[in-house]
Amino acid sequence: MTFSELIAAYWSKPEIATNLVILLNLMGALTLGLLVGYERSYHGRAAGMRTYGLVCMASAALTIVGGYPGFWFGGNGAAMMTAGDPTRIIQGIVTGIGFLGAGVIMREGFNISGLTTAASIWTSAVIGILVGVGFYMAAMGLAFMSAMIMIYLSKIEAWLPSRHAVAIMMRFKKDYIPREDALRRIALERGYAIAGGSLTIGCTEGMQEWRFVALALSKKSGAPLPALAAELAAFAGIDSFQISHARN
Repeated sequence: MTFSELIAAYWSKPEIATNLVILLNLMGALTLGLLVGYERSYHGRAAGMRTYGLVCMASAALTIVGGYPGFWFGGNGAAMMTAGDPTRIIQGIVTGIGFLGAGVIMREGFNISGLTTAASIWTSAVIGILVGVGFYMAAMGLAFMSAMIMIYLSKIEAWLPSRHAVAIMMRFKKDYIPREDALRRIALERGYAIAGGSLTIGCTEGMQEWRFVALALSKKSGAPLPALAAELAAFAGIDSFQISHARN
């Protein structure tokens, strides 16, 4: 087989048809992943539409690529399988990239960052696997959709209804005893609700320290951070505080 015939085998009609089937599956998985991710994004969770979309789409690519071993390597998959088992290499890549992706995830209090970066690293590994087995069109489609997710999806998320989250730490003076019901009432008056299970209470040198996440009741509700900071600074019972945007 000449070099031109070898290259043409990767773009034969059966290969292209297989790549199109894979692309259709990727688009379906992406749609469903975005749907689940939007529910998480709406409630201010750390993993949103981009993370869920990338992971769901890449998982579908890894699963479906195993269903067409005969079309690997330009239709020479059966012959290549006798020389070695490429699936073991794929398993090793997925495991190794998982550890690499975990290294870019950072958590500080209620703030979590790096999830989308970790998902994109894992997706890039899947793109490389698709190229390695010869599914060039599917690899290009996965790369294109992943890039569009990371470039434009944040703008779509900003347009969709959502509830932003705010992480708050308050350290009270020694002679002040805070009450949870009063705190929740004050939060509601300012357009927020304390997220269930997020309240953490500690005590240092006789001063109580409360940490929690407040979710806006809607996209347009919720006082801005500067206004909240001004109110907390003027509150007589607070010794110190910290406030920041959070994805719980």
